[in-house]
Amino acid sequence: MPRFAANLSMMYTEHAFPDRFAAAAHDGFEAVEYLFPYEYTPEELKARLDAAGLTQVLFNTQPGDWANGERGIASLPGREDEFRRSIDQALAYARVLGNRKLHVMAGIVASPELRAAQRETYLKNLAFAAQAAQAEGVTILIEPINPRDMPGYLLNRQDDAHAICKEIGAPNLQVQFDCYHCQIVEGDLSVKLERDMSGIGHIQIAGVPGRNEPDRGELNYPWLFERIDALGYTGWIGCEYRPRTTASAGLGWIRPYMPAR
Repeated sequence: MPRFAANLSMMYTEHAFPDRFAAAAHDGFEAVEYLFPYEYTPEELKARLDAAGLTQVLFNTQPGDWANGERGIASLPGREDEFRRSIDQALAYARVLGNRKLHVMAGIVASPELRAAQRETYLKNLAFAAQAAQAEGVTILIEPINPRDMPGYLLNRQDDAHAICKEIGAPNLQVQFDCYHCQIVEGDLSVKLERDMSGIGHIQIAGVPGRNEPDRGELNYPWLFERIDALGYTGWIGCEYRPRTTASAGLGWIRPYMPAR
């Protein structure tokens, strides 16, 4: 039976961020994820988690200057010191929150001729992050993201992500499999899941093409959930989608999978 985590960066946006924890718990979620926690202290977030009885399963390291278009700094030459500080910061949050998985965003390729240099920087930084996180019992995740939503992003394909993980060889470096991104770039999700499941550390879902609830669109999610279960995945599945109206109103699809209340 799949276990679902509400993504509080996309869901429950009708509430102020600190109030989204209680809203998710009220709807039956037992876990949450989100993009970036850094506007709040880890103690503030931990208090919200505990009050709602929730498990924190995932967040991202600092992305750089998000407002000005940066989407991660791991592949940006010359930003290595900043990247290392971001790993230290994320691990400090993870200790307080009990979070065991961190997504490291790769960044935007500045120009085609710089791709090779950025990939080299990316691998070096990921190796550092994995080593630092291993001592904390934390897994580092990398995620292929589709170029329609994030033009120029360094990492787009599942096979490339798994090749990077194998090249680095760290036991706590895995791939974040977002069904929405994979469908847009590659399709053939069930084959990709079967091929790569041993290296997948987290799964996320959304309807395609609208990135709304996973109850309409190109993907047959009930069938995919059966395949994910059959392949032995026992981790959380992040609901990283934008509700068509409110999060609560759009949860009819999840009721068969929710624990009895």
